[in-house]
Amino acid sequence: MAKLDIIKAPIQEEMKKFQPFFKSSLKSKVALLDIITRYILQRKGKQMRPMLVFLTAKLVGNITDSTYNAAALIELMHTATLVHDDVVDDSYKRRGFFSINALWKNKIAVLIGDYFLSRGLLLAVAHKEYELLEIVSEAVREMSEGELLQIEKSRKLDISEEVYFDIIRKKTATLIASCAATGSASTGADKEIVQKLKKFGEYLGIAFQIKDDLFDYDLNGDVGKPIGNDLKERKMTLPLIYSLTNSNHRQRQNILKIVKSKSKKPAKIKEVQKFVKEMGGIDYTIKNMHEYKDKALSILDEFPDNEAKTSLLEFVKYTIDRNK
Repeated sequence: MAKLDIIKAPIQEEMKKFQPFFKSSLKSKVALLDIITRYILQRKGKQMRPMLVFLTAKLVGNITDSTYNAAALIELMHTATLVHDDVVDDSYKRRGFFSINALWKNKIAVLIGDYFLSRGLLLAVAHKEYELLEIVSEAVREMSEGELLQIEKSRKLDISEEVYFDIIRKKTATLIASCAATGSASTGADKEIVQKLKKFGEYLGIAFQIKDDLFDYDLNGDVGKPIGNDLKERKMTLPLIYSLTNSNHRQRQNILKIVKSKSKKPAKIKEVQKFVKEMGGIDYTIKNMHEYKDKALSILDEFPDNEAKTSLLEFVKYTIDRNK
């Protein structure tokens, strides 16, 4: 966390002010809503997305009231999608804590996700933040498309590299791209700058997701996330896609049989992990991750030096160096 504290330094005061601002946007007269909202707020993660909004705003201009609205809108939409994702994935844990659907069942979890979504929409409309709303709404649409595309393809296990990158761009990168776009737009930056930083966020988001996919193939078990989850859920990620593409027919059939069975046996999962490593899937994936990291950094290089830029450079590096 020390690394994140360094990254957060230029926006430390803004992040402190953001906490009560975000909390106030969730107030309700319904007791159950307040209980669940409090539970969510107490278990918020690193808040990397609001950080990215504030840092990109400070990169190109001054942080305004609109920047706080952008950060809250992003966080509300992000939280809504996480709550809904846990229902879709039938997941009972998030960051080591029970998910909303685990504690209050699916019906309430779906309604809570809808509530966060509606609060985001109302926040944007109340402050006439139509440009921010358009950016974030487009991201939510793409996230839904990406999730559905992944479900469709995972049934047949026929995901190509091209489809994989389309899925992660929509599922993960598009929301991170909207952080950078809304952050810069909130300062009144021109559309060319907003689009450039949106592309920066997209490259950053792709590198971020590739790093997440690599965690599934950690043979030493020394990362902060459970390994083998993607394999258990039949999710085809880049290490496996590349390895299957470059394997012979017998190897391919054997590995696909294990993946199709959704085997939770440690020995079977280890067999797939070992296969991926031996076929060069890990090295190939790391190479791709660094390529997207370099693309993100090259966009930042176009901006004048300031403390926000220094933090964003570190942010990019942290994305691929983290162990959870």
